[in-house]
Amino acid sequence: MASSATPLLDTVSTPTDLRKLHPDQLRQLADELRTETISAVGTTGGHLGSGLGVVELTTAIHYVFDTPRDRLVWDVGHQCYPHKILTGRRDRIRTLRQGGGLSGFTKRSESEYDPFGAAHSSTSISAALGFAIANKITGTPGKGIAVIGDGAMSAGMAYEAMNNAAQAGNRLVVILNDNDMSIAPPVGGLSAYLSRIVSSREFLGFRDLARKLAKRLPKPIADGIRKTDELARGMTMGGTLFEELGFYYVGPIDGHNLEHLIPVLENVRDAEEGPILVHVVTKKGKGYAPAEAAADKYHGVQKFDVISGVQTKAPPGPPQYQNVFGAQLVAEAANDPRICAITAAMPSGTGLDAFAKAYPDRFFDVGIAEQHGVTFAAGLAAQGMRPFCAIYSTFLQRAYDQVVHDVAIQNLPVRFAIDRAGLVGADGATHAGSFDVTYLATLPNFVVMAAADEAELVHMTHTAAQYDTGPIAVRYPRGNGTGVALPETPELLEIGKGRVVREGKTVAILSLGTRLEEALKAAEVLEAKGLSTTVADLRFAKPLDVDLIRKLLTTHEVAVTIEENSVGGFGAHVLTMASDEGLLDGGLTVRTLRLPDVFQDQDKPERQYAQAGLDATALVDTVLKALRHNIAAAGVSA
Repeated sequence: MASSATPLLDTVSTPTDLRKLHPDQLRQLADELRTETISAVGTTGGHLGSGLGVVELTTAIHYVFDTPRDRLVWDVGHQCYPHKILTGRRDRIRTLRQGGGLSGFTKRSESEYDPFGAAHSSTSISAALGFAIANKITGTPGKGIAVIGDGAMSAGMAYEAMNNAAQAGNRLVVILNDNDMSIAPPVGGLSAYLSRIVSSREFLGFRDLARKLAKRLPKPIADGIRKTDELARGMTMGGTLFEELGFYYVGPIDGHNLEHLIPVLENVRDAEEGPILVHVVTKKGKGYAPAEAAADKYHGVQKFDVISGVQTKAPPGPPQYQNVFGAQLVAEAANDPRICAITAAMPSGTGLDAFAKAYPDRFFDVGIAEQHGVTFAAGLAAQGMRPFCAIYSTFLQRAYDQVVHDVAIQNLPVRFAIDRAGLVGADGATHAGSFDVTYLATLPNFVVMAAADEAELVHMTHTAAQYDTGPIAVRYPRGNGTGVALPETPELLEIGKGRVVREGKTVAILSLGTRLEEALKAAEVLEAKGLSTTVADLRFAKPLDVDLIRKLLTTHEVAVTIEENSVGGFGAHVLTMASDEGLLDGGLTVRTLRLPDVFQDQDKPERQYAQAGLDATALVDTVLKALRHNIAAAGVSA
């Protein structure tokens, strides 16, 4: 069928419209979908390369399967932009990752075509299995379909799910999107032909007949039939590991060739055999030359010019926190051969790419396996090394049992560098580091630090390197520092001691982390109103600087704590300490500012913090309300 002069994408609002097209029209539609994706991300920024790699696969899945009745789960969700365009959200696609706009990941509240929210890796097979089994139990039509990348397959959770998938039968389809050629041999016409053959109803029927026949034959002959089948399929296609886990393996298939994809997926859809794994090979950045040529395939991009591919660069500013940490760790390692660094598939995101280059024998990227990474670090520490485990706050949550059981209980000196602490802007709730102070400071033996600026991060990294008493963590945010000068010589901080950065008499602001800058702005406003204000950077959420806190709480009329963390963190520990010492019995006024008890959607970080009530304006308002309360309680007219 000839290409249409009218853009086909304009006629497709949902997959129902897509299924009305002739198969010969899908190539044109996929090309238009790729162009639209590039244009949208050029406007908003976001994840580009992974989405471009699955344009044909997205088109084929929605064309063949009955979504949303068939539940489609995208692992991580970086690659879901084309999916969003085809599922009724094209008119909002240029609001991606913006305040009030579409999420950069799948999100249940956004569309019925997003049956499961995903922004952390390796959850798709478990979720799709849940959908498949639920439908099987209730007799409801519909399959569970998981699309998982080869990187996500490095996590143990994927194999845990596959090991329990047999009960789902043909209701579960796993599509392995291999975009790094890390598993696949070269693919081509022969591979596609074989995949069509082995996924066909005729072959599966013959295979089932052979199995039934084998049961009636003597065991040696039956075993020979089984082994012959496995050997033949293994030699031509691979996939032995998946077969051993109970999956019928089909592939590898060229994920950009719709003439190959469509018939195989149709066979899989109609197969009685199952569960089935379809191995699809794709190329990140496919169809956009700047992305294909880039080392990271334009995985995550700023806004860019579509013609040239040149990204909009932010004006020069202070160094990013992750790079300050990485540089200081390299400096520490130069003087200490026991220092080593561990990350979970985020070497550049954590600033450890510099360490990997300088000390490759002491750098370990464990893949998307945070649980293993933490226990591996514990083993290194138990053998006398000084490991730094650099993991985003939101990803460290995945390894909490290992933090408790393998590190804290054994009091092992693992150093945790917790990146992306606090709110993270465009990535939204799934990537916000909202809880680490709460979930770490509650653990015996832990030291928990929070850097107020990049200079403090240098001091804290140095302090962590020297601390051998037990586990220690330093948290710091995403993005650029404040612009303070970096120290030539790092300072060894006294554990559990804060600092006063501004002296006052009436109001005390106790800050933990990078809200210090807002605390100092608030102090200026309060001073202009005649309210003398002390600002302290406590540095440590655990152990608390009890002496400093006691002094501030007993010598000021109002004390306010502020932190980039949820309830149960620094402020809660200060209140507990004050209660234990009876400081609250005399009517002491203490207020705690922390992240609200909600999951905040994506927006610019400064707007997120304003919405959370963690900026200078909110601080001033909190202090004034507290003072008015004191005046009213004393029976004095305000």
